[in-house]
Amino acid sequence: MKTYVPKEGEIIKKWHVIDADGQVLGRVAVEAARLLRGKHKPQYTPFLDCGDHVIVINAAKAIVTGGKEDKKVYYSHSGYQGHLYEATYRQLTEKHPERAMEKAIRGMLPHNRLGRKLGAQFRVYAGSEHPHEAQQPQPFAMKK
Repeated sequence: MKTYVPKEGEIIKKWHVIDADGQVLGRVAVEAARLLRGKHKPQYTPFLDCGDHVIVINAAKAIVTGGKEDKKVYYSHSGYQGHLYEATYRQLTEKHPERAMEKAIRGMLPHNRLGRKLGAQFRVYAGSEHPHEAQQPQPFAMKK
């Protein structure tokens, strides 16, 4: 018996909205990455893009636990010698409220071509408004 592998045209992609208001940052990122990979679908295939599109709203209202506001440090490097930049979670969210959620979700995706493709299929917004009403996104219920 041969193993079933879905074709690109057979995969149905939906849009999901995750509300991060009052939710823990990492737990929201886990659910978003799971939806992006398609692990919630029975035809999940690790090397194909089987996932759905994800919209995360209220990213500025996501919480972190354990005092990570001042302990967690994000690093970026420009490519030039000595140009290593660091910012704490609090500093990052003051300047760019959605960037911490984006980094958390991208870190949970594969670090290859597939991950870069999946990285283009999610959007993060600091507030509750988003311009994707035409795609008819379904609200995703997070477990408390």
